[in-house]
Amino acid sequence: MADRYLRLTTTAPGRFLTRRLGLPQPAPLRRWSERTPTLDGPLLHLTAGPKGLDGLADTAARAGLPPASNTPGERYAAVLLDATHLATPADLAEVHAALHPVVRRLRPSGRIVLAGAPLSATDHHQAAAQQALEGFVRSLGKEVGHGSTANLLRLTDPAAAESTLRFLLSPKSAYLSGQVLDTTGTLPLPAPPSDPARPLAGRTALVTGAAQGIGAAVATALARDGAHVLCLDVPGARAALTRTAERLGGTPLPLDITAPEAAEQIAAAAPDGLHALVHNAGITRDRRLANMPAERWNTVLDVNLAAVLTTTDALLTTGAIRRGGTVIATASIAGIAGNTGQTNYAASKAGIIGLVRALAPRAAADHGVTVNAVAPGFIETRMTAEVPFLIREAGRRMNSLAQGGLPEDVAETTAWLADPASAAVNGQVIRVCGQSLLGA
Repeated sequence: MADRYLRLTTTAPGRFLTRRLGLPQPAPLRRWSERTPTLDGPLLHLTAGPKGLDGLADTAARAGLPPASNTPGERYAAVLLDATHLATPADLAEVHAALHPVVRRLRPSGRIVLAGAPLSATDHHQAAAQQALEGFVRSLGKEVGHGSTANLLRLTDPAAAESTLRFLLSPKSAYLSGQVLDTTGTLPLPAPPSDPARPLAGRTALVTGAAQGIGAAVATALARDGAHVLCLDVPGARAALTRTAERLGGTPLPLDITAPEAAEQIAAAAPDGLHALVHNAGITRDRRLANMPAERWNTVLDVNLAAVLTTTDALLTTGAIRRGGTVIATASIAGIAGNTGQTNYAASKAGIIGLVRALAPRAAADHGVTVNAVAPGFIETRMTAEVPFLIREAGRRMNSLAQGGLPEDVAETTAWLADPASAAVNGQVIRVCGQSLLGA
């Protein structure tokens, strides 16, 4: 559904009116397309602390942006601040000193990425300084405006963080802000793909709920990146499912994910195994708890949580998900912050977060598989288009970017997690919400 308010704010009268009234001023976001695969402008690489992380400069140089020339008045597409060696609260002054002079020179839809270190378990001074970066980046994400974002990347090995840094410094991360991403997982990185534009070539992915909406967008992004996609949805959506699969050169799989034989049928449809299992299917049956019959509660928990657990367990146990593969589940801001009338839905999505945190280390150790989740905020879909006007507008504006996300934003985040080069990202719940004020 079109965001007419966003369109209004791109006009001169709209900018004047919203500025005078103190209303939100969202900016059109620069998202990935074949015509705009990169951000517009150079990358400025700065260091805070006694020294930078060895190899980070070389990794940043491969992220796809030209280096800044440091000429007077130069404006930047992105700023990368290496703060990995901050060890005391006093060192935080260098964060201010580095970014204060340049933050106004960030271009619209720009990126600020802080590179930080994991928190020390033995040095509470270092832990305090590094934890301070989280509060800093979350606040900065609410300040920068003009469609720009700020995120924190924790790393120890720049090579393991390369795919994540490339994602954060690209239009693909347009709706990701105020987030903390960790790339300290233990799984080995694969050899670089022969075609960097198709990192999933030769790999098979299954996406549930793929007939339309976010699921179809996820399937599209994975196919673009080279995967053969098995598109799963309920038999009642067979026609739309078939159209999606045919458009992508994939395989339709009409199947109820809650069926007892679901995992067996999925494995049969992928005889050579799965490299990515994307749990996107989900339903809502909203009603306040006092008015909610057991059927509405049970149906949502069965589809959104129990089926995810059952199929994931079966496919991991049988080896249907290959080593070096990934499981990506869909949580929600509702599972983090709660929502009126959605006790069932919020419970199911919070359950997904628990699944990811508990299963991720064991799946990596026992099966060589990563487990992560995406947690969308307000995304422009047919479902949100049916939300009453005032509630819909509140959902759109209550984030740092003051607008709803698109299915493609969730899809790009999923594609980054599915990339074999993202093997160091494990046990993460990535909020794709424009830095929603809910649960912040």
